[in-house]
Amino acid sequence: MELVERLLRGDKRAAAKAISLLEDYDKKAAEVLGAIYPHTGKAHIIGITGPTGTGKSTLVFALAKEFRKRDKKVGIIAIDPTSPFTGGALLGDRIRMGNLTLDEGVFIRSMGTRGHAGGTSRATADVIKVLDAMGMQIIFAETAGAGQSEVDIARIAHTSIVVEMPGLGDDIQAMKAGILEIGDIFVVNKADLDGVDSTLANLSLVVEREKPSGWKPRMQLTVATEDKGITDLADLIEEHYDFLKESGTLETERVERAKEELRAALSQHLFLRVLERPELIGEFNNLVQMITKKEMDPHSAAEKLLGLAGIA
Repeated sequence: MELVERLLRGDKRAAAKAISLLEDYDKKAAEVLGAIYPHTGKAHIIGITGPTGTGKSTLVFALAKEFRKRDKKVGIIAIDPTSPFTGGALLGDRIRMGNLTLDEGVFIRSMGTRGHAGGTSRATADVIKVLDAMGMQIIFAETAGAGQSEVDIARIAHTSIVVEMPGLGDDIQAMKAGILEIGDIFVVNKADLDGVDSTLANLSLVVEREKPSGWKPRMQLTVATEDKGITDLADLIEEHYDFLKESGTLETERVERAKEELRAALSQHLFLRVLERPELIGEFNNLVQMITKKEMDPHSAAEKLLGLAGIA
């Protein structure tokens, strides 16, 4: 397939085309994924999450520049909320990344969540494979920034970075049971603002907890707009990846991700298998009405639909 051959040579237009196929549920997407899959698994995937306004995009921009200095090819996936009114992506402040698009060693793609919960898009994991296959060695996935439910990124990324900023003390306490538990590295960005000590004190309550892998989360102060703390943060990111490889955690997580991906693919294929049959679309809508009226529970409805599709 010409598209795949170009993609594997690092052709950005081919990558953009492949990603569009994935986002549009195009049937050719499965063929592309199947062809590039043997060429994936080489990149270090870094998830960047945290509340809106903490400067995640600026931080990614600064880190991308730092890793380019280290001769690494960098892919960036910026995930934004999808407008419930227009269906388009509510694109955030990506203008700071503009200069990076001129760098042949950088590929940037913005994606809308398209209603997917968890701060990522349904296609995020597959889009990462595209960037991986085209030779990107470092891949940043920046979540939508909607809040503490953004934990999906931890299932996708090798290294999860939670970004905070001074002045979010109460918010940090409120998020303790959610997003803070996924962090491998905590970054207090905009560290030139008042309240840094309070933010560090709140975060220290979380950082003290060693993760099941044995990794003890770390904290780093940055002022991304001035590139302050970025070199040390890049060092920490590499240190965490080395830990994953040397401890065997990377291989263990690879197996767990394979299980999760198979479950997700199975669910998606079953869903599409049902909805591509016109006679079942009407039954699907009838069951939705029955669930709404409390005449049938969702699990029983799913069993009935699978039975009608000859799958159950």
